[in-house]
Amino acid sequence: MPTDRVILHCDCNNFYASVELLEHPELRDKPVAVAGDPEGRHGIVLAKNMAAKKFGVQTAETLWQARQKCPGLIFLPPHHDRYDEISRQVNAIYLDVTDQVEAFSIDESWLDVTGSRNLFGDGVTIADRLRRRIREEIGITISVGVSDNKTWAKMGSDYKKPDATTLITRENVQDILYPLPVGDLLFVGRAAAETLNRHGITTIGSLAQCQPDLLARYLGKQGESYWRMANGLDDSPVRRWGEAEPVKSIGNSTTYAHDLVGREACRAGLMPLCDSVGARLRSQCLKCRTITVQIKDPSLKVISRQKTLPMPTNLTKLIFQEACAILAQCWPEAAPVRLLSVTASTLCDEHDEAPAQLSFLEPVTPDDPRQAALEAAVDKLRGRFGKGAIKPGTPEV
Repeated sequence: MPTDRVILHCDCNNFYASVELLEHPELRDKPVAVAGDPEGRHGIVLAKNMAAKKFGVQTAETLWQARQKCPGLIFLPPHHDRYDEISRQVNAIYLDVTDQVEAFSIDESWLDVTGSRNLFGDGVTIADRLRRRIREEIGITISVGVSDNKTWAKMGSDYKKPDATTLITRENVQDILYPLPVGDLLFVGRAAAETLNRHGITTIGSLAQCQPDLLARYLGKQGESYWRMANGLDDSPVRRWGEAEPVKSIGNSTTYAHDLVGREACRAGLMPLCDSVGARLRSQCLKCRTITVQIKDPSLKVISRQKTLPMPTNLTKLIFQEACAILAQCWPEAAPVRLLSVTASTLCDEHDEAPAQLSFLEPVTPDDPRQAALEAAVDKLRGRFGKGAIKPGTPEV
């Protein structure tokens, strides 16, 4: 992987609380939390400032728990329109440096400044410049990680707060990241961390030094992905501002108020899901090659089965037929169903000429043009008169 890229990850410090304190500068040195419903004395903490953090106040805990830790804690209500406005202002400053600005959340963005160095200096210089501008022009602070990949840059912005720049390179990563708990690695959740810990992999360094095939044995494909991230082998690009992430799948699911029992009830449950998936595929001019059905029973046991189609499709009728076939093959007719999910993946443009998967047993035919015209007419009517204008029935399969 080329290591000459310069990637920044910019993270606004205590964003919601910092924005609220712009309107209440007299509270800047006092413990403050932004909460869902402080007047009603219920809800949870959405954000806290550094003063509240010193008392152990945590995001997502209840208000009474936070007040037990900090009796003098001041609660402020959230103003989400204001957060959106400040987020746009922050990203506008980033865009003065590069057009490759990819928002990770309302208060976090990656920047690829590889091509900006001749104008603004090296990565650390650019990071410090952005920190100064946002502090002086907006009044909040950011922490910035600088590296040659998105994963390490993100972890750099988390490493030191507030208002700090952390450079992570191939030379210093063993001192900065490798001693950290493995659960601190980006996207490693609690369950994955517990699995790794059971096998003696407790730090990011020990994960980086592990054999990828061993990690795959413990965690499947995700294990190798963690190994690549720990070793800085993340070559994912930073998208340009406003560039949407490519759609990888389209799905829909429903948890039923009463369990579905029997083939007819399940088919009735599948139909609206397939109708939604097909309509969304057609609206985005996409077709799918793979149909996946997920089923959950009342004990919350989940199974997932998929089928690859010989030809891509976006027709509701064909998606429904395949979903019913999958259900019939993998689920006992008398077994109750709590949740059904239908997902279309392996997507392609509907105008692309896709090769057919040949079979000696079944003829491969393209989508029926009459069915395509019928479903296009349904889409047009719904677009004009609303989604409820025509509702799906449950055809024979």
